[in-house]
Amino acid sequence: MSEAVPRPSTARASSSLSGRVTVPGDKSISHRSLMFGALALGETRITGLLEAADVLATAAAMRSLGAKVERHSTGEWSVHGLGTGGFLEPETALDFGNAGTGARLTMALAGAHPFATTFLGDASLSRRPMGRILDPLREMGVEVIARSGDRLPLTLKGASPMAPIEYRVPVPSAQVKSAVLLAGLNIAGTTTVIEPVPTRDHTEKMLKGFGADIEVKTTASGEAVIRLQGLPELKPQPIEVPSDPSSAAFLIVAGLICPDSDIVVEGVLLNERRTGLLQVLHDMGADLSIENERETGGERLGDVRARTSRLKGVTVPAERAPSMIDEYPILAIAAACAEGTTVMHGLEELRVKESDRLAAVAAGLAANGVTCEEGEASLAVTGGKVPGGATVTTHLDHRIAMSFLVLGLVADKPVTVDDANMIATSFPNFEETLRKLGADLKDQEPAFS
Repeated sequence: MSEAVPRPSTARASSSLSGRVTVPGDKSISHRSLMFGALALGETRITGLLEAADVLATAAAMRSLGAKVERHSTGEWSVHGLGTGGFLEPETALDFGNAGTGARLTMALAGAHPFATTFLGDASLSRRPMGRILDPLREMGVEVIARSGDRLPLTLKGASPMAPIEYRVPVPSAQVKSAVLLAGLNIAGTTTVIEPVPTRDHTEKMLKGFGADIEVKTTASGEAVIRLQGLPELKPQPIEVPSDPSSAAFLIVAGLICPDSDIVVEGVLLNERRTGLLQVLHDMGADLSIENERETGGERLGDVRARTSRLKGVTVPAERAPSMIDEYPILAIAAACAEGTTVMHGLEELRVKESDRLAAVAAGLAANGVTCEEGEASLAVTGGKVPGGATVTTHLDHRIAMSFLVLGLVADKPVTVDDANMIATSFPNFEETLRKLGADLKDQEPAFS
């Protein structure tokens, strides 16, 4: 995937945001829909798939591994899978662009097969460490050839046979948990994951829905113990992908902080392990309500209404982090507009996202005149008037770009992000959606020396 010419974008003070909008399908569920469809024997039909660069990279990877993946004129997708253990050796390297989730989970799927698979990524993904995924794969018998620091490009080759393991997840991470379980699908015997702190459970729910023999128990101490029997016959399923709460978060916060605003984001996933941000915003005094609550595919969803609110600073405990790890950048923007100081703990995971998100958020806030203090795994933001006027370095991170465009909607002076191209990895029509609500956003002409 070639690197695009940077496209700066600027947001200016806006008020009276209003209207009903939808956001793209949930990225976590979209990735997994394609993967489980590729592992099931037969045809899986998917509606509402997020058609963004990250998910399209996963679709391409599943094709390269032998599955038939098609998009139909109706917008529906179909995946004709090969059965567990049925992937074929790819003819070329799998290029995931900026898709960290797609790359890591596919490493687990392909790595458990007795052939070599090479993984590539863009400049941002190639800087991100993969060791936490590769360590348990090595324990199972996967041979890894990687750059120093376990970074892309890298090549994996599974042993024959592979060995199931019992693995205690060292830090809260749905990706690490999911990777061990996905590798375990292709290994005879019982794979066990012990999760001290609960994280997103889409993998467990979807495995059960596809017919896997999976058991989840909670110990007296609150740990989750997940046991999976390998080599199941997965059955194809119709999947309706709900709206991504991580994408909805940017619009929800915009509705809360822009004057005289009242917006509704429709069909948002309300999985209890994904609603940490909504809980924090409620604690801050946000005027939020859930309408038209319903269920699909074992997941709860509803329409989220956000109205202009007078927010106050709060302390966000570390245990809240797994349920909102992707939402801290936009929470920092809400905190910049709140009365008092908001303190966020347990943010070490932000250091290894698409960028060092903790450093990027702190730098962007400081550049725009917002008082903040960055700790090793914490961030304190003191709210008030937002001077703005700066250009924010996004480090090729879509969530940094979207967050600071939202900040620009309430700043005294316009806020510019140095590159809005990467927004397409998760929310291709983000800027168009904000404009539809009444926001003032414009692309900037690149500066030439």
